Amino acid sequence: MASGRSADSGGRGQRLAIVLVGTVLTVAVAWWLFLSFPTSLVELLGVLLVLLAGVMGARFAARVATQRFPSYDVAEVAVEGPIRRDAGGGLPSASGTPADDIVEQIDRANDDDNAKGLLLRLNTPGGEVVPSEDIRLAAERFDGPTVAYATDVCASGGYWIASGCDELFARDASLVGSIGVIGSRVNAAELADRVGLSYERLAAGKYKDAGVPLKELDGDERDYLQGIIDGMYDDFVERVTAGRDLDPETVRETEARVYLGDEAHRLGLVDELGTHEDVEARLAERLGVPEVSVGEFEPNQPLRQRLNLGARGIAYSFGAGIASVVGDEKGDVDGFEFRAR
Repeated sequence: MASGRSADSGGRGQRLAIVLVGTVLTVAVAWWLFLSFPTSLVELLGVLLVLLAGVMGARFAARVATQRFPSYDVAEVAVEGPIRRDAGGGLPSASGTPADDIVEQIDRANDDDNAKGLLLRLNTPGGEVVPSEDIRLAAERFDGPTVAYATDVCASGGYWIASGCDELFARDASLVGSIGVIGSRVNAAELADRVGLSYERLAAGKYKDAGVPLKELDGDERDYLQGIIDGMYDDFVERVTAGRDLDPETVRETEARVYLGDEAHRLGLVDELGTHEDVEARLAERLGVPEVSVGEFEPNQPLRQRLNLGARGIAYSFGAGIASVVGDEKGDVDGFEFRAR
């Protein structure tokens, strides 16, 4: 098993050997190319070219060495910001990493023979339901110990994801929980009447336009939408009780509240309180090694896409305000918005 101090020391020695060999070979080739038959002026320039080639060769050899002998035995994947299927289009509206990219990182770590454990770092207020489930399933199928670590916020969809890990760590002041679902709609029927707008229904299916904001909800439509919310909530409770080994009534009694980490720990929503170093120590314990080396996995994205996501993040952080703290899992059905909270 490539883990612990002995494995990391051996890996460093192998990487150093590759770097030294790569540097010597590059300098030798550069010397032959630039200094074998120089004039006096070329000789001076040749020395500079040899030095430059040596630096470039060392950098290239270092990259090869890192790929051939990785320095990590635990993969760290971060879930930051609102959980969405993708980055979205149009105006910037979210700062989170697309869920498909997070799944790709976890799967890539699972295929990496050097990654014996998974550290899933969570700082998210939640997000869309199915993308949250996809990330949870990816964590669940990782072949090795998995520990979720809640930093600032692990709410709603974030807690849904954590239920797919073996353990959940949090800080004393982390916000954890928000196990619930809310449905909302804008009721603009009265405003429409005032400005002379009317709603004309052209639809096939009794409930196709349930939730449209230009009309009032009738009793059947309200029951229909409430049924969807109840179904989502039952699924949420089922995932949490199965993954976190909690009693369903205990989960329901939280009433979708968020708790500080120490209170969440007292209620059994969190396994341990600690820092990133404490999580590493737990993974080392689970892997049976003195210590672990963590390598952060990042999405495979072109530079243009990374710059685009950065711009979205700035705009979202500027405009979201307090909503970013309690934003939740969403889904829309004909103008009716569902969120877990």
